[in-house]
Amino acid sequence: MVSATIPSVYFHHLPTITLPSTTTSNNHETLTFEVIRLNKPHLHQTLLSISKTHTIKALIVDFFCAASLSIASQLNIPAYIFFTSGAGCLALFLHLPTIHQKTTKSLKDLDTFVDAPGLPPILYSDMPKPVLDRTDKAYEYVIESATCFPSSVGIIANTFESLETRALKAISDGLCVPNKTTPPIYCIGPLITSSTEKNGGVPECLTWLDSQPSRSVIFLCFGSLGLFSKEQLREIAIGLERSGQRFLWVVRNPPSDNQTLATSPQSDPDLDSLLPDGFLDRTKDRGYVVKTWAPQVAVLNHNSVGGFVTHGGWNSVLEAVSAGVPMVVWPLYAEQRINKVLLVEEMKIALPINESKNGFVAVSEVEKRVTELMDSDTVNSVRERTVAMKIAAEEALSEGGSSRVALTRLTESWKH
Repeated sequence: MVSATIPSVYFHHLPTITLPSTTTSNNHETLTFEVIRLNKPHLHQTLLSISKTHTIKALIVDFFCAASLSIASQLNIPAYIFFTSGAGCLALFLHLPTIHQKTTKSLKDLDTFVDAPGLPPILYSDMPKPVLDRTDKAYEYVIESATCFPSSVGIIANTFESLETRALKAISDGLCVPNKTTPPIYCIGPLITSSTEKNGGVPECLTWLDSQPSRSVIFLCFGSLGLFSKEQLREIAIGLERSGQRFLWVVRNPPSDNQTLATSPQSDPDLDSLLPDGFLDRTKDRGYVVKTWAPQVAVLNHNSVGGFVTHGGWNSVLEAVSAGVPMVVWPLYAEQRINKVLLVEEMKIALPINESKNGFVAVSEVEKRVTELMDSDTVNSVRERTVAMKIAAEEALSEGGSSRVALTRLTESWKH
């Protein structure tokens, strides 16, 4: 589809990799790193093949592929990291090898805060799951990846300068990598997609939003992978009902016994069996439940939406910021607990969800946060700050804006 739209874009498909039968892991990040490691010879061969007919100006890889920078170095190809999360997480990952050297303990055993430049206090227990256990193979891969970052020619980040000023300054000042030179950072965001259709036509939820008052609806959606247990779904439903707020809620099936993330196609949920008896009837005048998927960008930019309960994935964060919609952050996986702290404490554009020790969120907390975000004067500063960041995002992407200038500077460097 991309090639049909932009004929100058070509795709080179690497061979399918089969993991050895000895590979065992309960961690999908470990398997991802393993696949990429085994693909390095194929990447090397592909780059050699391309270089016979073209001059390769740059190789851009993501976080998981950072170990491939060594191949670019062997072939004298300038290599860049594309970091798909924010500058706050980037600062932390750049500093991770330093943290690793300062302790012999697993991070999950450190009952204290991360001391990372440019960041507010973040508990070690809020770090992503793959780095919590020092004995986990995933931890080894993440440290290796983070160690490779400074050897890149530059780091491209999906953020914009005025959103994360303090973290970006710490990175640029070299504070996150004390013993190496930090490559330049190119902030070119917010980069977001805007597809509103699935299987053709305008989704019914957008038509429903058309009938709702301005800024009256809270939108609940937890990314493409987030799943909740049946018990948690019921707590959310009761909390929404008790709040009295208008809502648009995307519901997926609970995870199966061997599945914690929606890494495979999901069937539509049976709402009657998952939600409390009579819930859909009692809330039909002010609520709309969507099965599995909703056009998030279109929903967030709809005039009727005034708040967003999100898992805090970075794409969702940028989509909310670009729409000027304040958030309640309910982290589920990956770097989302870090994002929660940054959004609440540093950027001040979100409210936190408070969980129990086992990660469960009670009815009272759902009701409290939904009500607070939609019907409380105390959130005015959060709402005003979010609108200010929306304007700043538009300015960053405009002609002469910081993100447009950074992207131009990056592409111009490839011409020389």
